[in-house]
Amino acid sequence: MGSAYDTGLDRNPANYVPLSPLGFIARAAAIYPDRAAVVHGTRRYSWTESYARCRRLASALQQRGVGKGDTVAVMAANTPEAFEVHFGVPMTGAVLNALNVRLDAATIAFILEHGEAKALITDREFAAVIEPALAALKKRPLVIDIDDALAPQGKLLGEMDYERFLASGDPAFDWQGPADEWDAIALNYTSGTTGNPKGVVYHHRGTYLNALGNVLVWNMPTHPVYLWTLPMFHCNGWCFPWTVTALSGTHVCLRRVEAGAIFAAIAEHNVTHLCGAPVVMNMLLNAASQVKRDFGRRIAMMTAGAAPPAAVIEGMETLGFAITHVYGLTEVYGPAVVCAWHDEWNQLPASEKAALKSRQGVNYPVLEGLMVADPRTLAPTSRDGGTMGEVFMRGNIVMKGYLKNPKATNEAFAGGWFHTGDLGVAHPDGYIELKDRSKDIIISGGENISTIELEGVLYRHPAVMEAAVVARPDEKWGETPCAFVTLKPEARASAEDIIAFCRANMAGFKVPKTVVFGPLPKTSTGKIQKFVLREHARRLK
Repeated sequence: MGSAYDTGLDRNPANYVPLSPLGFIARAAAIYPDRAAVVHGTRRYSWTESYARCRRLASALQQRGVGKGDTVAVMAANTPEAFEVHFGVPMTGAVLNALNVRLDAATIAFILEHGEAKALITDREFAAVIEPALAALKKRPLVIDIDDALAPQGKLLGEMDYERFLASGDPAFDWQGPADEWDAIALNYTSGTTGNPKGVVYHHRGTYLNALGNVLVWNMPTHPVYLWTLPMFHCNGWCFPWTVTALSGTHVCLRRVEAGAIFAAIAEHNVTHLCGAPVVMNMLLNAASQVKRDFGRRIAMMTAGAAPPAAVIEGMETLGFAITHVYGLTEVYGPAVVCAWHDEWNQLPASEKAALKSRQGVNYPVLEGLMVADPRTLAPTSRDGGTMGEVFMRGNIVMKGYLKNPKATNEAFAGGWFHTGDLGVAHPDGYIELKDRSKDIIISGGENISTIELEGVLYRHPAVMEAAVVARPDEKWGETPCAFVTLKPEARASAEDIIAFCRANMAGFKVPKTVVFGPLPKTSTGKIQKFVLREHARRLK
C-alpha cells in the first residue's frame, strides 16, 4: 500500500524544472544588465551584451544544423569566446567539447573523430596544430575562426570568423533548457592509461550542482571579480564559467598566464578570486620583485593538482593570497574535495597551518560520498593517517561515464563507487591526503601525463630496448616525467636524442625532462619495479 503522500503529488511544470546552469546567465542579465560581465583587453561586455552574444551563438549554430546531442569542439585561450561557448553551445541542446590547447595534432584529430564534432570554433594561435588535425579527419566539421586582436599571428582556417558568425545569429534566440537534467552538456577528454584519451561526459545536473558547490566551499560573495588563470578547457574551468555567472560577477580574461600580467590584472580590475595549479603559485612566488605588488588586501586563490609544498602555501599567504586547497578529477567536474578550514587552526604556527592546508580534505557539500578504502573489498581503511587505500567518490557530480567506452565506465563504477585510481590515507579527523597514484599518472603543472603513453613513444625509438617512466619531484611544476631507459646492445643515444624524439612524437608538456640510462630493476616475474625508480628519481640532483 502506498503512502498518502504519493497521491496526486506528482512533479509538474510548476514544481519541477530540470537543473541546468544555463539559467544563470538569463538571471544575471535580467537583474544586473549593466554590470561588467566579461573583460578582455579593451573589450568590455555587460551582462546584457554577454547574454545577447551567447544567444546569437546558439542561433547561428542552430541555423547551421547543430542541435540536440551534436558536439561542438572549441580550441581557445581564455578569451570571451571561450566563456560564451559555455552557454551558447548547450543552449542549442548540443554538447561542448573544450580542447586542451597543449595537445598535439594526432590527439586532437582522435578527439574530433571520437567525439564526432559537427563544428569547431578555433583560435588562430593554434592553427599549426589544428590544420594537420583537420587534414587527418575523414569528414571536416564546420570551422569558425576566433580572430582575437591579442592573439599571435596564425592562419585562419575556417569559412568565417567568430564575430561574423555571431552577426548571423538572433540576439533574442528563444533557447530552451534541457528536457532532462541528465542530458549531456559537456565532453572532456582525460589522459587514460592507454594511448588514447577517454571522453568524460558531464550532465546539466552535475554542472549546476558543482557550480554552486564552488560558491559554498569558497564562501564566494555576490559580484566576485574572477581572473581566468585556470584554463577554461580544463574540466570546463572547474565549472567557474557557470559559478561566476551565477553570482553576476565579472570574468577577467587572461590570454597569457604570466606573473607580470597576473599581478597587473589583479591591481587594475580589483580581482577578488583566481584559480591555478601549484605551478602558477610558484610563478607568482618567484616573480621578480619589481613585478610583485602589495595589494593591501587578501586575494582568494584556489589550487589543486599535486599537493603544493607547505613552503609554497606559506609563501603565498605571506604575499597576500588566501589559499584554498581542493582536489578532484575530470570525472567529477573538477574540484570535489576541499580542505575545509577550522578557525582554531588560525592560531597555529604558519608552517603547521600550511601543512594542514596541503591536505586534500573532505567532500564538497554536493558530493555525497568520499572514502579511502581497500580497492578490492571497498572496506574503508583505518583513519590513522598511515593506512594506504584508494580514494573513492559517489554522488551527483560524478560523470555520466566514458563516451563509447562501456568497459572503462563499468570498471570505474564497480561496486557503486567511482574508483579514482588515486592512493591516499584518511586522518583521524576524516580529512584525506593523497600519497600516490595507482595509475602512475603524472600531474605536471596541473596537466595529466600518462606514463604508459610516454613509455609507448620511448619504445618506438630505434635505440631503446626497455623504458619506464615515473614522476620526479619538481619545484616549479610539482612533478615532471623522468624516463629510465635501457639501450639495445651496440646502440647509441644521448638524453638529448631521446628527448628530441619524444618532442617530435607527442605534446611538448608530456616530454620527459630527465633521462637516466641503465638496466631497469625487476621482480622475479620480470615486472619493472617502479617504486625503486621513483625513489631513484627523488634522489637525482
